[in-house]
Order: sequence, then C-alpha cells, then structure tokens
Amino acid sequence: MDSFLKQFFPSVYAQAEASKDANQYCKFNSQLLTLFTSSLYLAALATSFVAASVTRVFGRKWSMFCGGLTFLAGSALNGAATDVLMLILGRILLGVGVGFANQSVPLYLSEMAPAKLRGMLNIGFQLMTTIGILAANLINYATVSIEGGWGWRIGLGLAGVPALVITVGALALPDTPNSLIARGYHEDAKAVLVRIRGTDDVHEEYDDMVAASEEASSIEHPWRNILERKYRPQLTVAVLIPFFQQLTGINVIMFYAPVLFLTIGFGDDASLMSAVITGLVNMFATVVSIVSVDRLGRRALFLQGGTQMFISQIVVGTLIALQFGTAGVGEMSRSNAMLLVLFICLYVAGFAWSWGPLGWLVPSEVFSLEIRSAGQSIAVCVNMTLTFIIGQSFLSMLCTLKFGLFYFFAGWMFVMTVFIALFLPETKGVAIEEMNLVWSRHWFWGKYVSIEGTRHGSRRSTSV
Repeated sequence: MDSFLKQFFPSVYAQAEASKDANQYCKFNSQLLTLFTSSLYLAALATSFVAASVTRVFGRKWSMFCGGLTFLAGSALNGAATDVLMLILGRILLGVGVGFANQSVPLYLSEMAPAKLRGMLNIGFQLMTTIGILAANLINYATVSIEGGWGWRIGLGLAGVPALVITVGALALPDTPNSLIARGYHEDAKAVLVRIRGTDDVHEEYDDMVAASEEASSIEHPWRNILERKYRPQLTVAVLIPFFQQLTGINVIMFYAPVLFLTIGFGDDASLMSAVITGLVNMFATVVSIVSVDRLGRRALFLQGGTQMFISQIVVGTLIALQFGTAGVGEMSRSNAMLLVLFICLYVAGFAWSWGPLGWLVPSEVFSLEIRSAGQSIAVCVNMTLTFIIGQSFLSMLCTLKFGLFYFFAGWMFVMTVFIALFLPETKGVAIEEMNLVWSRHWFWGKYVSIEGTRHGSRRSTSV
C-alpha cells in the first residue's frame, strides 16, 4: 500500500514512483523492506530450538499456547506501529509464534490422527495456512482504499484474530497420547486415545505407544543420536524436504505477489486482486491434496506437482523475458498479463497439492518417537533458514538475475523432483511406530536401516 510505504519506507516509495518508465526488475529493491518481511522467519528459526524442548517437556498443547500468545503480542505491536523499529519487533514476535506453532502443530496432528487419515488431517494444517493467506489478501484489497491511509493497520492488526483462536483453543485441547505417556500420564493417555478413536479397543495401539515411549526414554541425547547411521534416511528427509520446499520459489510468489504484479505493469488495485486470485487457487488446490493424499499417496502428488511447477516456472520466466528482456523496460499487454497470471496460478496449484502440504507432512511422520521433537526442530530450522534467505534476497535477486530468477527456481524444481523419484519411499497408511520398516525395505536406505533394528518388525504388519 502506498500509505504504508510512504510512512515507513519513503525511499522505496520514491524509487518505485521514479522508475515507472525505467528498469521494472529493480523498482522495489530495498534490504530494509525485505528485512521487515523476512525478520519473522529469522525469529522462527531461533525459536524452533527452544520450542523443541517445550514441546517435549511440557507437551504439544502448551507449545501451541506459547505460539498463540507471542503471535498475539506481535500483531498488536504491528497494528499500532509508529516506526520501522516497532514493525520489525512486532514481526520478530510473530516469528516466535510461528516457531512454536510449526514445531508443535504438525506433531500434534500426526500423533492424534489414525494412520489411514494422517495425511488428510495433517494437510488441514496447510489448508488453514492457505485460508489465512487468502484472508490477508482480501483484507488488504478491502482496506487499500480507506481514506486517511490507515488501512494497513487493519491488515496487520487482524493477525491477532487467529492468534487468539489458537491461544484459547490450545487450552481446550487434550494433549496427544504419545506426549502424555512420555511424561508419565499413562491413564490420561489411554483416556484420550479411547476418546479420539471412538472405541475402547485401543489396547494394541496403546501398547505400541508405551513401547515406543520406553525406547524413547532410554535415549538421553536425541540431538546426538539423530546423527547416528540408522537415522540417516530420516535426517536426510528432514533437511532436504524443507530445503527443497523453499527453493520451489513459492514464498517469492506468495510474499511478493502484489509487488510482482505491480512490477509487470498491474495497477495497485489490480495487483492486490491478482494476489487474491492466487490465494483462492492456493486454497482450493490444497483441498485437492486433502482428498487425494491418502488415496494416491505422497510420491504421486510430489511428482505430478513438481512437474507442473517446473513447466509453469519456465513459461513465466519466458513471458517476462519476452516482454521486458534484460533491460527491464517495457509494458505488458493485457493478453500476455492474463497468460502470466494463468501460469502463476498453475504453479501455485501444483505447489498447493504437493510441496506445500507434503513439505510439512512427510518430515513430521518419518521420525520414530525418540528423535521426533529433534527431527521436527531440524525440519523447521531448515525451512525458516531458507525462507529467511530467499525472502531477504528475492528483490535483489530479481534486480540482478531478472527473468533468469524464474529459470533458477525451475532448475531446482527439476532437481527435487528427481530426488523424490529416487529416494523417497511411499509412507501413506503406515503407522508412525512402523515407519522404520519402510526405510529398511528401500533400495538405497535399506543399507542404513535393518529390519532387525526396527522395534515392531513383526507387529501390526497390516498397517504397512
């Protein structure tokens, strides 16, 4: 919003206004502006390590509560901001909230869900994220024309609404049976398990959880043990899946959609409306993933979505190259602009039913209990690190690489799709307690994980 830029980033506003007929690639290039956006992810990165201990020692629900509370404080600070320092401090508090939530929510969903529904329920996490993105875009679109130029305060301050929901909601939720058993509340754990499964016949699943907890309790140093050879497959996935997720370039599109559309010639209102359109595509495509993930499996969605995103990035980069070249000077025709929006929507759809939800689901489900909190922290850490780096460098990269930036991300799409094809086994319908069996049977990872080393080699084989 112009009013926001004028108040907090006047030099960026002046640069954007001055460059209407100049290099379009560089019109919003500002390290201070990107620091405002990406400081959230740096804070989330730092918080993920503390959140791992809170999640393990106090339970999943209290980690969610901490996240909601700090996010609430951050949204209040941002909505009332009078200078850039207040904005960035507010973003840091939001980042602390994100760090706690990203640590605890995927674990909570994975541990509460039955194996056959785990994918669908866990992707609810991503669906709510897409609804939040869409709501933010709609609020921005509705408030951009408020007289007096204070609409941005509504956009930033209303982040307190979902923060209040998760803060109050966490108090009402039971903790997971796995967490309760690990902390010695065995009877409470059995009562929760009976409640969420809707049957008293939970003895076998409960016994598996107790056995997993006993093995986990014998592990004194999960951060050291996760480096052991037998956990090499899970550690690789915990690092590379979130690493690749950010190198799809999705946060470039979703963070800076209005800026990107402004850059290629859309007006203020039109750029925000285009961001609303991509937000709608993002939300509905995530529903596709919810419906299909436990039917088609993780690999099929990864491979199809990755191929679609690769093609879309190539087309988007080529359209921008033909219009603006390397000089960044030109004006996009209406037909080409609509074509560009179409392929950006195809790209967003491919992400929303593959790398978006599965980038959180797969790392949350592949770890055994004794290293699960540590593994999830690593996944969050890698995700937030890459998000910060790309968020902080995108506008500079766009200025330097120009349309080649989209080819850069397309190249990574090719690499990650090949990785999934060769190295990720299918995990749909597999009980978390049985996950080691999947790794032990993989053509490559089997040499790191032996069937003899798995705890439940002969139990509940029907779930595999």
